[in-house]
Amino acid sequence: MTDPRRSGPAPMPGQTKQAAPYGSWDSPITAAMAAAGEARIEWAALVGQEVWWTELRPGDGGRSVLVRRTPAGAVEEVLGPDWDVRTRVIEYGGRPWLPLGEGPEEGCVFTHWADQRVYRMRPGRAPEPISPVPAVPQGARYCDFTRVGEEVWCLREEEMGDHPADVRRELVALPLDASAGRDPQAVRVLAASHHFMTGPKVSPDGTQVCWLGWDHPDMPWDGTTVMCAPTGPGGVLGAAVAVAGGPGHSVSQAEWDPDRPGVLHLLSDRDGWWNLYELAPGGTIRALCPRAEEFGDALWRIGAQWFFPLGGGRILVTHGTGGRRLAVLEPDGTLRDFDGAEQYTEWAVLAADGRGLVASAAGPRRPRTLLRIDPDAAEPVAGAQVLRAPDTAYADHLPPGHHAVFRGEDGEEVHAFVYPPHHPGRTAPEGELPPFLVQAHGGPTTRSQLVADLSVAYFTSRGIGVVDVQYGGSTGFGRRYRDRLRGQWGVVDVADCATAARGLVARGLADPRRLGIRGGSAGGWTAAASLATEPDLYGAAGIYYPLLDPESWSEGGTHDFESRYLESLVGPWPQAAARYAQVSPLRGAHRIRAPFVLLQGLDDPICLPSLAEAFLERIGDSGVPHAYLTFPGEQHGFRRADTVIACLQAELSLYAQVFGFEAPGLPRTVLTAPLDAERAA
Repeated sequence: MTDPRRSGPAPMPGQTKQAAPYGSWDSPITAAMAAAGEARIEWAALVGQEVWWTELRPGDGGRSVLVRRTPAGAVEEVLGPDWDVRTRVIEYGGRPWLPLGEGPEEGCVFTHWADQRVYRMRPGRAPEPISPVPAVPQGARYCDFTRVGEEVWCLREEEMGDHPADVRRELVALPLDASAGRDPQAVRVLAASHHFMTGPKVSPDGTQVCWLGWDHPDMPWDGTTVMCAPTGPGGVLGAAVAVAGGPGHSVSQAEWDPDRPGVLHLLSDRDGWWNLYELAPGGTIRALCPRAEEFGDALWRIGAQWFFPLGGGRILVTHGTGGRRLAVLEPDGTLRDFDGAEQYTEWAVLAADGRGLVASAAGPRRPRTLLRIDPDAAEPVAGAQVLRAPDTAYADHLPPGHHAVFRGEDGEEVHAFVYPPHHPGRTAPEGELPPFLVQAHGGPTTRSQLVADLSVAYFTSRGIGVVDVQYGGSTGFGRRYRDRLRGQWGVVDVADCATAARGLVARGLADPRRLGIRGGSAGGWTAAASLATEPDLYGAAGIYYPLLDPESWSEGGTHDFESRYLESLVGPWPQAAARYAQVSPLRGAHRIRAPFVLLQGLDDPICLPSLAEAFLERIGDSGVPHAYLTFPGEQHGFRRADTVIACLQAELSLYAQVFGFEAPGLPRTVLTAPLDAERAA
């Protein structure tokens, strides 16, 4: 019988694994490798015979590069090294570029990060701004474009005052002749239905436009409204009307049917799961494939797409619980999963046209790959064209992650992805249990993915397990699971992380004396709150750019998109002031006893550095050993390789000091106080 405490697959005949304590295994996966990781592939499109997409490159200062795969197979940049294709809309961004024609000869439009203006690129010419100079630097942002004649229509977000919520959003038209780049009056305002909107989607016959809208205090996963307006002469929109969605009903994506005028396909959770629906011109709505699965996700980025109508009544979809499979939904409601896709647990970055489709695929031991697929081929995935191959160096050091379910004290299921320690040439001494890190994802209304991740392998290949908890409130498991966090942030997430940690211990997979917790943003909140709530469970923590004081957000201490998010997560302010104080990591800082590293970008507009400093003041003279690392120029979510390297090394050094293992060659993180004998056991 296999001992579950032993790591990795059995060695090949004639090979033996060398025994060494957990945490001390030598690994070729360095912090620099984990920081470089894989270029994050986003926002793909088919452009004639080419495929274009953006790549976020940590090794290039976090620049987002527009690249293309030529028919000859070369992958090259579309723009020069001075261009960064991304947008600050709602701070989390959105679709930042659009090809202007069916082939590359017509170029594209894109938003440039440095000034947030929209530029038109034509082959052989320098990009030219087609949006005005904003009144204040980066004061106007654009995304989610569509071409209509000699204009591009899109969403514009403008700062209107000093308060973070003083923001106006409108659908606008930018002339492609660049006249608006010189004269702001050349911008045409198309519509403004809600405080938040997605970009416009024009029907194939050009007679209608649809978009999604929502208002505070709703977030887009709480409730959105599908708006439609007729298109009149000169591209002037008529009166917009609500056709679907509404309070308590989240629509994450709407697309026109390419063959049937006036028919919309909606990704809606009206029955508790994000499923696909068809909305007919008369208002009749019907489910296309009702399942207790998610066909989409929370709308954190404007213009995100989880399905594509292919024509002929067929729809390219992703679906599943926790993970995502790739399939074609046939006109009769049959869901046809792609053969040969079993090794992949996540499909994303969809693009499609009449010539085929593009998607990225990844699995626990399969780094993300961009594929061009013929959906009608006998073996669509096995025969797919690889557009962007991953770096498979040291793939044998990737952990065999798996989905696990634990049960909380209330009997609720807690989903998690477990990555055990794994090294092809190392094992632990008989009877030793590994240290484990509980990982809390950000959001919190989002999810992690069960895929190859070098930042996880950085720890697992050294003999430190990672359990990535999909705590209550996470997406991927239906609205009921998502709603478990309503009014309970800082309670349910903390309890579910503890449930996973104790579940691993109960199953004999983790050392109860060597448990840590880590997370960024909302995950940083959960990590900090867990130290205060469970002081005897966790021995150390890595806390990245966390929210530490919910009261500060209630008073406009963050950006507009999330400025009233806490009304659903904690409660309305000030009526729920007592609950805000109860769950605040800042208020509970005096209960923290475990050492930690706190990692903060100094230009973060979402979780402000001042909160981190206030938290450390509360820690004060308590004697809790900690380190505070700050990074000028970094915003919310670290993008630069040197930052990620410093953070991972600081974390590992902390765990080595606390959990009592040697990490050869690792820079030692200097803590504010020496570890006591109990913590350094």
